[in-house]
Amino acid sequence: IDICEPAEVYSAARFRSDALREMAAITAAGRVPLLVGGTMLYFRALQHGLSDLPEADGEVRARLEARLAAEGLAALHAELAGVDPVAAARIHPNDPQRTLRALEVWEVTGEPLSGLQADAGQPMPYRALKLVRAPASREILHQRINDRFLQMLAQGLAAEVRGLVAGGGLHPELPSMRSVGYRQVWAWLRGEYDRSEMVERGKAATRQLAKRQITWLRSEPACHWLYDADDVADT
Repeated sequence: IDICEPAEVYSAARFRSDALREMAAITAAGRVPLLVGGTMLYFRALQHGLSDLPEADGEVRARLEARLAAEGLAALHAELAGVDPVAAARIHPNDPQRTLRALEVWEVTGEPLSGLQADAGQPMPYRALKLVRAPASREILHQRINDRFLQMLAQGLAAEVRGLVAGGGLHPELPSMRSVGYRQVWAWLRGEYDRSEMVERGKAATRQLAKRQITWLRSEPACHWLYDADDVADT
């Protein structure tokens, strides 16, 4: 919390460096580091290094494909040359699939594809005990998601986004502003839809995020799934 500005791109590589530094300090103090959250791409980067490329991101890919249709392949390949000249030199200018994939990796991770592919992947020097807390029932999960989004609004999410927009220097395509909740509130503040639609879109986007998180977690080996007793009783 409060380690970078909203306009900065916080990458998986930067997270890994920050996390390993803090974990070393915690371990040196005789304590056990706890990593809590749901961003599995970042956790895998921490655990295994960055040799494993991220899975396809449907939202990012759809946006890139829309840009491909509107701007043309030459423009996107030129953009790739600016952020990852090594990958651009390897990818033929008439190859839309590989061009879009390289740009997708850049947007998702904040790191060039060529750099991730060159990374040998150094595992973290810790043994991880992976505990997954998730409701056993999809209905319970969705209800908690709905309640959580309403609570975020009640605690000032709209005022926070309004303040960020007023501060200047931000735009809707920044990773921080594309995150769930912020994206929907900003669109509402721009007048793209009314408040009730913003609330429903925020809930739906959070449900989609939770679905992707669960898919990642199910593919993660050696996880221990923990359910509340009440959740199990309700199913």
